[in-house]
Amino acid sequence: MYREIINDLKKWKDKAGRKPLLLTGVRQCGKTYIVGKFAEECFENYVYINFEQSEKYAAIFDYDFDVQRIISELEAVTKNKIIPEKTLLFFDEIQECPKAITSLKYFCENTPNLHLVCAGSLLGVALKQENISFPVGKVNRLQLFPMNFKEFLIASEREDLVKIFENWPTDRAIPELYSIPMKKLLKEYYVVGGMPEAVKTWLSTRDFDEVEQVQTEILRDYSDDFSKHAPLSEVPKIRWIWDSVPVQLAKENNKFIFSHVKEGKRAFELENALNWLSDAGLVNLVSLVENPELPLSAFADKTYFKVYMSDIGLLRAKSKVSARTIIEENDSYIRFKGSFAENYVFNELKTLGNELYFWRSGNSAEVDFLFEKENSIVPVEVKAADNTQAKSFKLFCSKYKPLTGFKLSEKNISENTIDETKALSIPLYLCWNINSFLKNN
Repeated sequence: MYREIINDLKKWKDKAGRKPLLLTGVRQCGKTYIVGKFAEECFENYVYINFEQSEKYAAIFDYDFDVQRIISELEAVTKNKIIPEKTLLFFDEIQECPKAITSLKYFCENTPNLHLVCAGSLLGVALKQENISFPVGKVNRLQLFPMNFKEFLIASEREDLVKIFENWPTDRAIPELYSIPMKKLLKEYYVVGGMPEAVKTWLSTRDFDEVEQVQTEILRDYSDDFSKHAPLSEVPKIRWIWDSVPVQLAKENNKFIFSHVKEGKRAFELENALNWLSDAGLVNLVSLVENPELPLSAFADKTYFKVYMSDIGLLRAKSKVSARTIIEENDSYIRFKGSFAENYVFNELKTLGNELYFWRSGNSAEVDFLFEKENSIVPVEVKAADNTQAKSFKLFCSKYKPLTGFKLSEKNISENTIDETKALSIPLYLCWNINSFLKNN
């Protein structure tokens, strides 16, 4: 399946001053597959080392950090030659071998012509451990997310729709010829999400029950990771928080509240558990900004935040909202429909490389997301239906006068002006194209 990150991998391959690449991402989001695809397209041979599958590889790094010795022993064990410029060497699940992480410093300094990629599902967690010496300044980084909606469209053999919308003008209404299939596909995406195995299962079976079995297994694997990799004292707390995310996201005021995780528990008792989930990439925190000035990071209140899951399909499965409810848009689904739309938009904007925040003015006004783009702040309001009467969005635009703002909903595309702000109403199914709309406006 097509993954957009392949283009970033190819840029890294030809980059001057290239360093070993650290590829991060949640477990089962497709890291091993995409590196293998990259190797197939761009290299003469491929040497794959998985530190989780076999302990024999870790022994090679125990003695010293002589890169030539390490390469020679890897060649002997794998029975493959490792040739700079021609071989892609891949260290998978590198968090299982702390000394391999340390060795990246020496690979960077002593073999700059060797293409070395490293990946790890719980790398963010592992790097917080005191026994790992991280090679600061000696690696490049990329993050792989679950498949976004654009990638889902391409996997669904609807690249024709992607091409049609790439340069769609905001003053042209979208006809039903295109809007009806896009809305249908977005509902399917809400159910299936972007975990590659779930997408593959959907495309081969068209059976939502089969998809849910895959998602349930992934969620179970994540839960097993808590017991295997988290401190024992934190495991129950991690489970409490993990189970509370869908419920808290569906609240009208979806600020994350620690006391709602477990009765009687306070923030200081649960913060480490939440940080573990964040380091693992399973949840993402979006902080409040009350004074939206550049840079937004300098004005973020890290104590006031919302929490989103990394994949909309897993959120749906964990929330136990049936596929039929989403496809048929049952009236009783209204509250969760809003939270799904918001989590979906978060993930789409995140895959575009944006660092996200939200704005709130007291208890009277809120804009769902803010991000920076070319020296400007971009507000984004999310509505799950076709109601775009966003008073908070209008207030923000009138008060802070950003160049461009977005209202994402089920409504057709349109544009208008709020004071000095160009306000674009964009269908939810075109969130993946938001950078193009920014460029053209």
